Amino acid sequence: MRALDPILVAPLFQPLNDELVALLRGLRPEEWNAPTVCAGWSVKDVAAHLLDTALRRLSAHRDHHQKPADVNGGLVQLVNFMNREWVSTARRLSPEVLTDMLDRYGRQMADFFATVDPHAQAKWAVSWAGEERSPMWFDVARELTERWHHQQQIRDAVGRPPLYESRFFIPVIDTFMRALPFTYRAVDAPAGTSLAFEIRDVGNWFLHRGSAWTLSRQGSGTPAATVSMSGDTAWRLFTKGISREAARTRVEIKGPRQYGEPVLSTLAIIG
Repeated sequence: MRALDPILVAPLFQPLNDELVALLRGLRPEEWNAPTVCAGWSVKDVAAHLLDTALRRLSAHRDHHQKPADVNGGLVQLVNFMNREWVSTARRLSPEVLTDMLDRYGRQMADFFATVDPHAQAKWAVSWAGEERSPMWFDVARELTERWHHQQQIRDAVGRPPLYESRFFIPVIDTFMRALPFTYRAVDAPAGTSLAFEIRDVGNWFLHRGSAWTLSRQGSGTPAATVSMSGDTAWRLFTKGISREAARTRVEIKGPRQYGEPVLSTLAIIG
């Protein structure tokens, strides 16, 4: 199978941040307190988290500032601690200050990503894809999915239309799908087995079994199983926005369940 193409998304950060800033500037005061799918986090908290990740990226990656870890444990524990610490502190900020900072530092992050070599080694590997080393383009694409799906959570919470414009949505879903080989790592199948995944209105992906599972955009023979779902279901499932039980009613599996069911465990976020 031909190797998957890199997902080059650096030019999308500025327009995506513009969408976020416009969304936040249009909120009514009470909407900032609306609960989101992120347990215990309001719209304002999710916006604060987006500011935190931009500041962290600029400080640690662009400016090479290293801060000692504050907690013992693995990556998930560290990330969850940093998230809680920042969101708690940012509750002191007004929505106006928060939005102005997102405008400023979102622009700086977009400018920075425009300067990086997409084929260099990333500063941080994409752990949810099971990688210990990643190319820079994958880390940048992962960052885009982070900023896109949290903006979607805000939009859901305040009843604004989803941002399913294809220039954002297709690369976001393509990035999420790169988690499938890691998700399926323990799924046994004869060599040569192929599985098909259709994300309706977005595209098709295929897992092929050799010595391990590999992902492709090309099919090879008749798939042993086919999994189909909408793009709306896919991003929510992969970011813990819906439960496996809720997703099961929205995902169509044709063929042996042992080949289709593992997709319900796909996770494309840390935590």
